[in-house]
This record gives sequence, structure tokens and C-alpha cells, in this order.
Amino acid sequence: MTVVLDASALLAYLQDEPGGEVVEAVLNVAVMSSVNWAEVVQKSIVAGIVIDGIRDDLEALGLRIIPFTPEEAEVVGRLWQQTRQYGLSLGDRACLSLGLTLNVPVLTVPEPSSGLVISILGILGTGWLLKRKGMG
Repeated sequence: MTVVLDASALLAYLQDEPGGEVVEAVLNVAVMSSVNWAEVVQKSIVAGIVIDGIRDDLEALGLRIIPFTPEEAEVVGRLWQQTRQYGLSLGDRACLSLGLTLNVPVLTVPEPSSGLVISILGILGTGWLLKRKGMG
């Protein structure tokens, strides 16, 4: 089954942070929006990570980077109203949009301060569900 990765999930894997082991287990079936890939590149540069060849290495492990489409852009815009109380960024919504488009789960590793450990955003029709620490 395909899984959509959020930038935070891939960064956890690349930086050997908590949650990275979950990403490693699904990398061979993972996809990522090109919007989220841009976020990974930017945050890697900020962290001083050499990014030359990293995309090729990840693609060799199975990661597919999916181009962001105008149709997904519309979904991202529409998701703002449904998700604004959660403070989701444009990148977060781009990730959700890809999950909705493909009708597959989304894997993210949220900030430690959020109280979530590993979140699997399950796509339920046009909605989504956060799996909280200690649940399910």
C-alpha cells in the first residue's frame, strides 16, 4: 500500500530522529509531493546537510516524488477552511491533498510540543483523522 510522506517524516529519517525508523519501514512504498520535497531540501540546507545526490539515493530506496498539480492546488486552498483551527501550513495541506487524491494514508512526525508521537493521517472520504499518542 502506498503511503504519503510529510516533510517532517522524511526529515526524521534523514536526521536519524524519533520516527525515522517508521519512515524507513515504508520508504519502498512512499510518495511525496514536490511541495514537501522543496521543504525537505530547504530544511536540510539550513541544518547543514549536503543534499547533492540525496534525491537519487531516496528514489533508489523506492521514494517517488510526485509533481504538484493545479488540481491539488485547489484542494490545498479548500483544505485551509477545514484545517485552519489546527494551524496546518501550506506544505501540510499539500501533503494531505496528495493523500486525498491517491486515497492513501499520510505519515508525518509532528513537533514534540504537539503532544503527538507518530501521526497517521488516515484518509476518510474527504476528511482526515489524527491518530494521537496512546490511541489505536
